[in-house]
Amino acid sequence: MKVAAVIPAYNEAKNIGRVLAPLRECPELAEVIVVSDGSTDGTGNLARKMGAQVIELPVNQGKGAAVLAGVNATTAEVILLLDADLIGLTPQHVKELLNPIFSQQAVMTIGYFTSGRLPTDLSQQMIPYLNGQRAVRREFFANLPALTESKYGLEVVLSHYARINHCKVVWVALPNLSHVMKEEKVGLLRGFAARLRMYWQIIKVLVAVRLP
Repeated sequence: MKVAAVIPAYNEAKNIGRVLAPLRECPELAEVIVVSDGSTDGTGNLARKMGAQVIELPVNQGKGAAVLAGVNATTAEVILLLDADLIGLTPQHVKELLNPIFSQQAVMTIGYFTSGRLPTDLSQQMIPYLNGQRAVRREFFANLPALTESKYGLEVVLSHYARINHCKVVWVALPNLSHVMKEEKVGLLRGFAARLRMYWQIIKVLVAVRLP
């Protein structure tokens, strides 16, 4: 199976190198696609230097639209979704996410952090269907509702679609993996405001799909 990693990124020049470096060591990946979602900090240039295919969106459109742009740019049968601000990603994490797809045990895998940092471990355990590290068969995307409007509600849409269509999902523990929190990126006040915007987008999608 051809696998493409799709990484939506908005102003992640400080962090994306930690994600792209281990992906170079993953023979399972045919393509690594970074969708720079209106970034102004050189995210796209850095990703190109590290060998990734880069799609530059002229303005920030949100995570859902960025992922869809990446999916539409490849013919890969399997899409590996990764956040651009991960800390501690290894080739083994990638293998664990892909193996249930390769063995046809799952249509989608969902990774969750363990033994990483307490705040990120807890947030994923409390709301597991928001986890962004996933491997998904391409056909799964064919009938999804408007991803371009989902923004940070992308994972809610994916989880809801899997549930109502009885798609086989396998949960994968990703030990020693975490991500940079918004408050660490832009400071406490701006980070908190960004987090509230993210939660509001998620809540709107939750209400729309009525995901318990």
